[in-house]
Amino acid sequence: MKRLCLTAAIAAISFSVTSAQNRPGKTVPRGTAQPPAVAAPTVGANAVNRPPASGPKPYNQVITEKAKTDNGFFKVHNVDDRYYFEIPDSLLGRDILVVNRISKAAAGVRAGMSGYAGDEIGDNVIRFEKGPSNRIFLKNISFGERASDTTGMYRSVLNSSLQPILASFDIKAYHTDSITKSSASVIDMQDYLNGDNDVFFFDAQTKRSFSLGAAVPDRSYISNIRAFPANIEVRTVKTYMKMPAPVPGAVSGGPVTFELNSSIVLLPRNPMKPRFYDPRVGYFATGYVDFDANPQGVKRISMITRWKLEPKPQDVERYLKGELVEPAKQIVFYIDPATPKKWIPYLIQGVNDWQAAFEKAGFKNAIIAKEAPKDPNWSIDDATHNAIVYKPSDIPNASGPHVHDPRSGEIIETHVNWYHNVMSLVRNWYMIQAAAIDPKARKMTFDDKLMGELIRFVSSHEIGHTLGLRHNFGSSSTVPVENLRNKQWVEANGHTPSIMDYARFNYVAQPEDNISEKGIFPRINDYDKWAIEWGYKWMPEYKTAEAESPFLNRWIIDRTSANKRLWFGTETDPNDPRSQSEDLGDNAMLAGTYGIKNLKRIIPNILTWTRTPGSDYDDARMIYNEVTTQFGRYIGHVLKNVGGIYSTPKTVEEQGPQFVITPYSRQKDAVSFLSRELFKTPKWLISSELIGKAGIDPLNTIKSLQAIALGRLLNASTFLKLLSAEATNGAKTYRATELIADLNASIWTELPSHAPIDIYRRNLQKSFVESMSQLMKGALPLQFPVPGQLTVRQMDPIGSDIPSIARGYLTQLRADIKKATPSTTGITRYHLQDMSYRIGKILEGEQNK
Repeated sequence: MKRLCLTAAIAAISFSVTSAQNRPGKTVPRGTAQPPAVAAPTVGANAVNRPPASGPKPYNQVITEKAKTDNGFFKVHNVDDRYYFEIPDSLLGRDILVVNRISKAAAGVRAGMSGYAGDEIGDNVIRFEKGPSNRIFLKNISFGERASDTTGMYRSVLNSSLQPILASFDIKAYHTDSITKSSASVIDMQDYLNGDNDVFFFDAQTKRSFSLGAAVPDRSYISNIRAFPANIEVRTVKTYMKMPAPVPGAVSGGPVTFELNSSIVLLPRNPMKPRFYDPRVGYFATGYVDFDANPQGVKRISMITRWKLEPKPQDVERYLKGELVEPAKQIVFYIDPATPKKWIPYLIQGVNDWQAAFEKAGFKNAIIAKEAPKDPNWSIDDATHNAIVYKPSDIPNASGPHVHDPRSGEIIETHVNWYHNVMSLVRNWYMIQAAAIDPKARKMTFDDKLMGELIRFVSSHEIGHTLGLRHNFGSSSTVPVENLRNKQWVEANGHTPSIMDYARFNYVAQPEDNISEKGIFPRINDYDKWAIEWGYKWMPEYKTAEAESPFLNRWIIDRTSANKRLWFGTETDPNDPRSQSEDLGDNAMLAGTYGIKNLKRIIPNILTWTRTPGSDYDDARMIYNEVTTQFGRYIGHVLKNVGGIYSTPKTVEEQGPQFVITPYSRQKDAVSFLSRELFKTPKWLISSELIGKAGIDPLNTIKSLQAIALGRLLNASTFLKLLSAEATNGAKTYRATELIADLNASIWTELPSHAPIDIYRRNLQKSFVESMSQLMKGALPLQFPVPGQLTVRQMDPIGSDIPSIARGYLTQLRADIKKATPSTTGITRYHLQDMSYRIGKILEGEQNK
């Protein structure tokens, strides 16, 4: 998963957890100071052992009558422009989440899609703990290793996982509240917050990505700190020196200024009951190594990330009876006030569309969107406010990240990033995939109603991510391709069961099918409702995550076996042709054939549909390139079938294998499709009118598409999978030698017929020989194994049959070329002589190694 040009900016940091409407009044209660001890202002881990200078003072000498105090989950005092935190003893040792964001971005500082207002730049879990000599330590807390046996392994894990002390603060004064009798320690946070650290500002990785050096103290300052019942909000301005730029075009050297915002959020004393991750339902996960879960080893425990939804106490009985009830705490999204007004209703509807999914989990009105309140104290940067943040950026994208409690997976907050230029992205998608069947898509500026519905779809997809849902690239593969042309069926059921799929629009439907937007647009559908039900159903009868796991496992088995539309196909499987981005249907070859028919209808109309009085032909050239990109997607969908491996995660209670080699007929059909639609020159991409007016270059476009396809077919990774399948299934599988033979019959048809070879075919044949040369070298692309998936073993291809097959074929091809050359003339003869020479050099180079 997963962007914005702002003018010169400065920075703010906010620590916050509750709404400003509930902000209490400012008071400065006085109490009695405890006896003085010893300590002095100390910041930084290296200063932990510095000898103390002076002890705590009486409370009223530190927090004087001039103090301006904010009451929150702990008090924040501003005395003579210095900020003090008054931390109650009850909060010492409590887990606190710190979320850091850019409030205003520095001019010219970008790192890909990062560096814009609203972007998260780091988060940490910290604790304040009492140290010796009247000090408070700030610790960074990791939850990567755990053990539950408090008498044995637990202590050993603790002894091996000492949490680092990031900073030490002298206690300036003690305070005992005269009413509650609670005690607190006062520390001076001024220097730490005005300095440079990765707890409250940029984390180290993000800082490196922006090429930021050290903060400049005399050009950095605390702008404001506010306290609320569950959070502290701090705003700062930070000026950094810019290091040499890692990418062209970025600012190099000199100072850059940000306004940063951070939120210090008090995490629940008792973490939410987690729900264990299951690869058959697509959720993001967090986890840890458990030293007790495996009696003879260790086990990686993964928990899904989700919001905490529970019924109100008075509604528990109704919920358990199956009645819909409102949750104790709604999931509320606020729309950035900077958002163009005409798009706000569509963004809101994209959020509210998820209400139907939560009803499956027993909750009504569980999620809602609304416009941000017109309150000067309300801040979109507050981590207690979920927001859809509008970014006036030329980046055509959107994203839906979230911040969660690492102890349980509970989602704490999220800021959806909606970049203004995402509208150009969805416009292009819709024009290329739907213009053949929807006249409204046949112009460069869509009507507001159509664009609004496209924004609504993007909103729903990104909100799905903020609810914890991953991409389900396999969802569309559960739909028979011919159903996508059935008006009644597809308008009732949608073209994919999941809006979390990258199955943008129904490009299979043909003009004569007369399918409306209901059968073209994605929607929150069967899988999405099932995933929310599985992840959010409240189950108080199970006291622990371990106790509910058997039920959840059985639930998945029963539901997915009864309804294939509930299948989850991960976005990270490199081998499964069912799980692909931008594809449709259960047969890539058939879907691609229909898709190409529609692309052929677009090419002759590009100049008409992109015509705008007074404009040039840039739009025509751009749309042509979008057509070729879409064509390339169809080719990619087909390619993944060759050497494909179906991967279906299962538990031991389920029948059938987890891994199945793509059927012989499907692989054979894939290569036939490539021969027909790609290796036989796709002349429909050649438009003399577009060449003359828009300056398109079909020669290199077609050459590039063919070279990429050959590179994916003729590489060591594909061949190792084919050889492995042959070793397992023998003659019943599609073999590497048969792939070579099929490609030869398609690419070298001119040799037996002695026909002239045109420039497109000459380019194709050159690419083929080059791919075979790379295949002989046996280079494997870098692969990252994914847990639970079958991957090609990182074996040395040179020690396999791959060089033998490549050498044998090239030897035969060279002989065929030499035999055909005397019967040719002109450029065809020169080309064949060149091919013979190149193959000879390849073979000689191998022999001389």
